[in-house]
Order: sequence, then C-alpha cells, then structure tokens
Amino acid sequence: MRARPYATTSPTRLAAALLEVAARSGLESASVREVASQAGVSIGAVQHHFPTKDEMLAYSFRALADRVLTRLATVDPDIDPTRTLFAALSQLLPLDDQRGSEAHVMAAFAVRAATSPSLSSIRSSVLFTIRTGLATVLIRMGTPDPETRAALLVAAVNGLALDATSSPDLYPREYLTHALYTQIHLMLDTTN
Repeated sequence: MRARPYATTSPTRLAAALLEVAARSGLESASVREVASQAGVSIGAVQHHFPTKDEMLAYSFRALADRVLTRLATVDPDIDPTRTLFAALSQLLPLDDQRGSEAHVMAAFAVRAATSPSLSSIRSSVLFTIRTGLATVLIRMGTPDPETRAALLVAAVNGLALDATSSPDLYPREYLTHALYTQIHLMLDTTN
C-alpha cells in the first residue's frame, strides 16, 4: 500500500512553522514557500492542507490564540483578585521569549485583521473571551462598571504589548511588570 503523499504533514505542524517565520521575520514573510521551508515540506504539502494563504493564516492565528487562551484558563481565579488579574494579563505581555514572540505575532495579526474578515472574527472572539474573564473577576470583587473596566485593562495591556514589541529598549520586562501592576491598581480604585 502506498503512503499518502502528505501523511507526515499536519496543519498543526504548518501553523507552528508559520508562527516561527512570523515571529522571526514578520507576518508578511510567512509565504507558502517560507512556511514549507520552515516545516521541511514541499509547497504542495502546504497547499494540500491550506488551498489559500488566508486559510493558512486563519488556522495559524486560531492556533496561537488557543495557546494563549489555554494559559489564561489555567490562572487560579481563587487567589487574591489583584494577583488573578496580574497573572492573567501578564500572559499577554512580552515578559519572556515565548510571550515576546507571541506578542509580536499577535500584533501583526491584529493589524491584518483590520482588512481580513476571517482574522477579524478570530480576534473579536479572543478579545471577547479575555474581556469576559476579566469582567467575571471584577464582578466578584464588586467593582463598578466591570465590563468597561475589563475592556480598559485589555486595551492597556494590548497597548503595552505593542509598544514593548516595537520599542523593546523603552519597555524592559521590569517596567512592563510595574506598569501592569499600576494599571490594575488604578482600575480597581473605585473612587474614580
């Protein structure tokens, strides 16, 4: 029996290759040819799983988002609420090499989502999931206007991640940690 020509290639492997290329050289460099080279497969193997580049991008964005959301889901909601918020939001900041690569690629996907309905849908779903999780913590704390405060926390962290990705010398990890703690405490100040 002959082996199927692309039996050793999986969409997951190709998505990992795309994310590596995007982290190293930018999302615009993640061509079918570059992804095939990174994965060590033929261009035909990539096209077998992803007939269009948009399908490959959407699958890869979903894989990256799932990885981040899985980490967020492991944050213990029963610890001190400030620490819960910090533990969750710090997953979105470039505080180590893995999160640095993820922040870089997430920013690129966010820009591309502005003109891609499929990427926009994925981004909206991720933002909604994160915002809802944060709002749940804020509701349990009795924080006024929890939905708006959750949205503002997400926006602040996304802004910090983008700035740290594009200007890493201005945003060392210690500064990002301090800025996140400060933002959380400001958001929890119910006198505002």
